[in-house]
Amino acid sequence: MTQKTALVTGAGGFIGHHLADYLVKKGRHVRGVDIKHPEYAPTAAHEFEVLDLRSEKNCEIATAGVDEIYHLAADMGGIGYITSSRAPITLHNTLINVNMIKAARENGAKRFLFSSSACVYPQYLQTKPDVTPLREDDAFPADPEEGYGLEKLYMEKMCQYFSEDWGFPTRVVRFHNVYGPLGTYDGGREKAPAAISRKIAGIPDGGTIEIWGDGQQTRSFMHVEDCIEGIYRIMQSDYDKPLNLGTDELVTIDQLVDMVAEVAGKRVVKRHDVSRPQGVRGRNSDNSRLREVLGWEPRIMLREGIVPTYRWIAEMVAGESKRPATQQAAE
Repeated sequence: MTQKTALVTGAGGFIGHHLADYLVKKGRHVRGVDIKHPEYAPTAAHEFEVLDLRSEKNCEIATAGVDEIYHLAADMGGIGYITSSRAPITLHNTLINVNMIKAARENGAKRFLFSSSACVYPQYLQTKPDVTPLREDDAFPADPEEGYGLEKLYMEKMCQYFSEDWGFPTRVVRFHNVYGPLGTYDGGREKAPAAISRKIAGIPDGGTIEIWGDGQQTRSFMHVEDCIEGIYRIMQSDYDKPLNLGTDELVTIDQLVDMVAEVAGKRVVKRHDVSRPQGVRGRNSDNSRLREVLGWEPRIMLREGIVPTYRWIAEMVAGESKRPATQQAAE
């Protein structure tokens, strides 16, 4: 039997790095592509190409000779970044996505998975902390997160049209707040669990941390191991409509801070800054369709998943503090 080949775009990033490792263990011959190499650990991919996928030619190179394409590459980050960088995010991701799906079809890929986001959901459905879990059909009438959410929703429709008009098999997965080790934890693009873990790791017992918003905004968070398994299951399924991939364990940001502090063994003082971006008031995943399609859903509870996440980030923060000041300044 011929070994299946898989392309992971964004393989230098958080989810893509984990996915490449997972697919190698599943017996795929894996090609990783990104604008950068993985930052925190070597990739397990059999091939790794540094390519800027905003270029049509580079997308043609990346997609040549592969069976499955897991398209995760994107210009993205936490709420601070996506609310302050709408023009570059929309421009870069539109170029990446359109060039990728066009090249994938022209190069004869057998299946194409696009990583979308819960940011596609209407903001008018996310105005309360006790938000009703979001169903896939709730995406329309549309009112997505400006910039990042809008371009994700557009690409979802592009996948639909390629499938309906040209018979090109696509899969669409809507991520809900993925966290875990080997993810961005500083620099402005990190998500809430990583940012909070970094802040708590960097203060003494009884120290103060800044929280964006009043701390009562709610989210659900999915550990990267569940995310990777879900991606693989969705790719292998026969379902070609968008699917939520997240947990339905709703917590406030203050509760998330308390969990991280407990794992760290520290008492913390919360200082809320309501002038900073906090995104929608509440967001949660309705997993009914995911359970129906896959007979599976993410299983790792937040308190369990925060343990390895915090420990890894704490090690990274401790390592940074031990570097000479001149080296830190140079970087």
